[in-house]
Order: sequence, then C-alpha cells, then structure tokens
Amino acid sequence: MLETFIWFAAGLIALIAGAELLVRSVSRLAVVIGISKLIISLTVVAFGTSAPELAISIRAGIAGNTDLMLGNIIGSNITNTLLILGMAALIIPLKVHVKLIRWDVPIMIAITVAVYFFALNGAISFVECMILTCILIGYMIFLIRQGGDTDFKIKVKEKRKPTVILLHSVLSITGLYVLITGASWLINSSLIFAEMAGVSELTIGLTVLAIGTSLPEIVVVLIAAIRREKDIAVGSIIGSNILNFLAVLGISGLFIPGAIPVQDVLIRFDMILLIIASLLCVPIFYTGHKIVPWEGMLFLFLYFGYIFYLFLSSTEHSFVTVFTSTMLYFILPVVLLTSIAIALMEWKRRYRFRNINFKNNGNFK
Repeated sequence: MLETFIWFAAGLIALIAGAELLVRSVSRLAVVIGISKLIISLTVVAFGTSAPELAISIRAGIAGNTDLMLGNIIGSNITNTLLILGMAALIIPLKVHVKLIRWDVPIMIAITVAVYFFALNGAISFVECMILTCILIGYMIFLIRQGGDTDFKIKVKEKRKPTVILLHSVLSITGLYVLITGASWLINSSLIFAEMAGVSELTIGLTVLAIGTSLPEIVVVLIAAIRREKDIAVGSIIGSNILNFLAVLGISGLFIPGAIPVQDVLIRFDMILLIIASLLCVPIFYTGHKIVPWEGMLFLFLYFGYIFYLFLSSTEHSFVTVFTSTMLYFILPVVLLTSIAIALMEWKRRYRFRNINFKNNGNFK
C-alpha cells in the first residue's frame, strides 16, 4: 500500500513538471518556427496528451477488455469537456479562437455523433474503425494546410537556427515523455486502489482510467490557463477529444479481431451526455469567444451529476432510473436550449452592431 502511494505521488510530481516544460517549450517552438499555437495544440500537444488513452486502449483491446477500452475513451472525452474546461474556466476566463468555433468544434461534434451511430447496433466494426482512421488522416492534412501563423507576426528577432529549433523540440519531447510517464504511474496506482474497492471494469474505465488518462490534459490546460496560453488551453482539449475517437478508437480497433461490443448503457446515457456536452461547446464558445467562470461551473455541475449517476449505476441503486430520466429528459435539454437561446441573443446583438457600423460608415442607404 505504501509503495502504491509513493508511485501515485511521484506520478503527480512528474505530471506537473512535464506539463510545465511542455507548455513552455511548445509555446516557444511555435513562435520560433512561425506555426500557430492553435495548430500546435491541436496536433503535437493533443497527440501527446492522448498517448495514455491510445496505449491503454490498444493494450485493453488486445487483452479482450473492450469495456475498459470504450469506457476509457468515452469517459476521457466527458472528463476533458466538462471537468477540465470547467476547472480551467474557474481559474481564468478561457479565450476561444474563432477557428475552433468555425471548424474544429463542429468536426468534434460530427465525429462524436458518427461514433454514436456506429455503436447503435451494439458493436463498432473493423470497417468503421478503418473509416475513423481515414478521417484522422484527412483531418491531419486539413490542419497542416492551416498550419501557418496568420494571427500574429513573429516579433522576436531570434533567427530560425536549426540549433534553436532542435533545442525547443527536444525540450518539448522531454516534457511530453515526463508527462506520459507520470500519467502511467498515476494510472497504475489508481487502478490498484479501484480494484481494492471492487469497482466494475466499465466503471473503472469511465472514472479512474478516464480521469487518469486525462491527467495530462488537466495539467496542461491548467498550466496553459495560468500562463495565459489561451490557444494551447482550449485547443488541446478539442484536439484531444477528436483524436480520442479518430486515433485511439480508430487505431485500437484495427488491432482487435472482430467487432468491438458496446454495452447498451453506454448508448443510453454516457454517449448521449457526451454529445450534449459537445453541442454545448458551440453556444458557450460563441458568446464572447470565451468560457467564463459561471459557464465553467455549469460544466462542473454536469460532470459531478455524471459522477453521481455512475455511483448510482455501479451500486444498482433504485434511484438510478429516476435520476437518469431527470438528466436526459429535463436537465440536459433545458441547459442546451438555454445556452442556444443565449447564443442566439448574442448573434442578434452582433448583427445589429454590424448594421449600425455599416450605416455610420456611409455604406448603407
């Protein structure tokens, strides 16, 4: 038991140190080579922070623990959206790049809905995993074509010397390695604690593993938010959510013989919650192009409601049916519709403001 606690503490320290080094190095590297920090966060950082999910999913899939694999992927995306963005928004309002709202968030929603429809027949086939992998390739090409930094001019006079680029690249890789190593130590120790408590495989995947494999995202986003690296903070979460389905599920599925079975409970609640959480990102991101503290509180409210549902479900409590119905048919629709209404009001305000400016400039008669 003492040894497990030591590994847990060591993993936490490695996570924080690795994330700090990664954010610093990636931010500097983006400036030096003239690539947008948003693109860096959607690719390099997102791939790096999704590495624990990919490693665990491949290992779990080959071992036949598909519930663990799917629980890890779906739970990680729920954790990324509701817990991490919620926590970060409480520290500092998170600015959201307009490109995320126009392209990457809709892509994330479309992929999430597609995976839901793939799962409706109770299994995700090899062909469907291949489709996800092909979409991943297309998405990477799309990001590469948008890779130039059009948001700001390079103000530093530092030349793009190969040694400078190599230094920041090595530091980024080192930070990423320390980050993933720390996550691995934390996950392994957390799994021991969960198994000692007698928690089911699916619940472990949706909670302990999901939070454990999301720890890199949590620490990276919190440190990026504190350092006011807004593009890295939000971009890494959206990118991680996209890659969890395209890379983690898509690539992992290629290593699994036959189709991946999907438990009905995932389709009836967890994936619906994930779709609604993803949809919420559109109106919340659109209003002011930022996530403010009260919106972070809303995300956290939904996340802890989800944790309470998992507790009721794992203990087979009689209240779980009432709670599930209340969430699905009242709370979630009300939250989503209210957010859409607020976003529409914001859109009308901006539309009127543009018209007023248009008239004042003498271009409208």
